[in-house]
Amino acid sequence: MALRTTVPIAEWRVSADPAEELITYALGSCLGIAVHDPVACVGGLLHVMLPTSSVNPEKAAARPGMFVDTGVPLLFKDCYAMGAVKARMIATVAGGASQAGVDADHFQIGRRNMLMLRKLLWKNGVLLQAEDVEGSDSRTMSLDVGTGAVRLRINGQERDL
Repeated sequence: MALRTTVPIAEWRVSADPAEELITYALGSCLGIAVHDPVACVGGLLHVMLPTSSVNPEKAAARPGMFVDTGVPLLFKDCYAMGAVKARMIATVAGGASQAGVDADHFQIGRRNMLMLRKLLWKNGVLLQAEDVEGSDSRTMSLDVGTGAVRLRINGQERDL
């Protein structure tokens, strides 16, 4: 890897540089959504916090990457602008944890984030290739733009997704 780009919370990054790695940290109830077109060698990574922008339209206008329903379409559009094709896109997701423990998590943000993502992807004909969601562990997620490999680090242990 020649270049490592950090994707901050409520942001996304897209790249066509096969030497670049996109990485995001501290995925608790947030979701890390990675997409990759292996033919165009285009990849993107989004770190979303909340499921729907309707809770705060002003915030959504200023920071669309904060919400699943506004951030995911922008992630895909930016990939298309670099030559990606929807039919070839591979999507993976990690996060959606319940930091307070499943029984004490009244807001269920992680679960609601996943429900919104599944609904949005299904509506647009995109399937998830892999996921590592729920539980209570925070995750670090990275995407190798050149190969499309997605790696997770959970409690100091690394593995491919």
